[in-house]
Amino acid sequence: MEKWSLMTITVLLALTVRWAVSLGSYSGAGKPPMYGDYEAQRHWQEITYNLPLRQWYFNTSDNNLLYWGLDYPPLTAYHSLVCAFIAQLINPAWVALHTSRGYESQPHKLFMRATVFVADLLVYIPAVILYCSSLKETSAKKKASTCALCILLYPGLILIDHGHFQYPLSLGFALWGVLCLSHDWDLLGSVAFCLALNYKQMELYHSLPFFCYLLGKCFKKGLKGKGLVLLTKLAGTVVFSFAACWLPFGTDVEQIMQVLRRLFPIDRGFSAFPQAVDTCMDKVANIWCSLSVLIKIKNIVSPQTQLKLSFAVTFLSLLPACIKLTVQPSLRGFKFALVSCALSFFLFSFQVHEKSILLVAVPVCLIINEIPFMATWFLLVSTFSMLPLLLKDGLLLPYAMTMPAFLATCLASFSILDKTSAEDLQLKAFTLALRGYVSWFKSFPRIVRSGFLLSLSLMGVLSLLSAAVPPPQSLPDLFPVAVSIVSCLHFLLFLVYFNVVILWDSKNSKSQKKTS
Repeated sequence: MEKWSLMTITVLLALTVRWAVSLGSYSGAGKPPMYGDYEAQRHWQEITYNLPLRQWYFNTSDNNLLYWGLDYPPLTAYHSLVCAFIAQLINPAWVALHTSRGYESQPHKLFMRATVFVADLLVYIPAVILYCSSLKETSAKKKASTCALCILLYPGLILIDHGHFQYPLSLGFALWGVLCLSHDWDLLGSVAFCLALNYKQMELYHSLPFFCYLLGKCFKKGLKGKGLVLLTKLAGTVVFSFAACWLPFGTDVEQIMQVLRRLFPIDRGFSAFPQAVDTCMDKVANIWCSLSVLIKIKNIVSPQTQLKLSFAVTFLSLLPACIKLTVQPSLRGFKFALVSCALSFFLFSFQVHEKSILLVAVPVCLIINEIPFMATWFLLVSTFSMLPLLLKDGLLLPYAMTMPAFLATCLASFSILDKTSAEDLQLKAFTLALRGYVSWFKSFPRIVRSGFLLSLSLMGVLSLLSAAVPPPQSLPDLFPVAVSIVSCLHFLLFLVYFNVVILWDSKNSKSQKKTS
């Protein structure tokens, strides 16, 4: 009873913070002609409600794809249609074809914000609560609620969902997938992840860990017995789930091909999803955008060559974690692989948006109870990396309030500054392997803490400069570029760290021996 009362307080606090952030501005508010993501979501409601399904993804006189054309999978379109039906009942002007373009009013803002709250309450928050309640590592009831509080107060997701404007459904479905797999409900987990993938194609960031973990389980059971049965069931579940999502489009091959072209527009080149309105898209904290400061890759090689290059680098960077997970499938290894693979995709893949770092951050939230220090550090950097976007949306005050609040919560919940030893960081096996070659391991905790404090100071200074100091006229993008490069360097170090933890994971090895 005490456990659930603590959880209730946690949820109420999380909802209060979300409500406070939602009172502020949103993406593209009062900025015609394109406005922003808020208008994109409203426009998709307009299109799905007024046009027949066969026109949703095609350029027509009633559906100008250059004006926020649908570029997400069918579940996003179906969700927009459901919201549109409700909007039509309240005020038909909100979704009127053509005339509703750029519609802005306080009642409509309240409606749109409410749809995000409902998505949070129905999908994302329950998954977080159940996940934290089921953690075997949590030694006390209080630990589950503190873990949930830290996850639900993660500022990056709050600022994007309830400030910038975005729905948490794909991440919520993916979380349900992890939750189901943690209880060995493999078929339900597969369905949940298929829903996530059919809501947003960026869930491909998480697809390889799901695939490798389940395939590894099949291998472990034996492909001539129970493993083959499980593999057949999983394949059937995936096919059925995709068929159900795509059934309305399945009557016409051209329909399917057009949807796929909208989902994967490879002719855009590096810097990913550059809608005409979003000039800060080129300041994403990944390797290609950081390198473009020195080398304009888009001017040197063709989009096709860019695609091949990014594919090769991404594939090589995530290969070790995927091989380890397939050979030694474990739930712990699966969660760490979700982080590592998503971070590889973010850093090296062909098309990236600033918000895509959330696809890394949410899996990091899942391991905050295991490595609280590094998880907190990463989550702070991930929010900081989106600073140019947040400033553009007028979310400086929510950013300035939620970042320290999150840090304070993690400090109070996990005493993170005391969790910097090699054992606390899951690096004991790695440090033992190198202890004979490197002399400074005795000072390792102090070095890590110093790095963390230096990182916090650097992020704080850049945040202040970005918000309060006008850049030189000759370098108008100085601060966004600095934020991008500093964040990218952090992410590269985090990628190395997570891969070291995965590859030198003695806990997984021990559990494998016990199981066998």
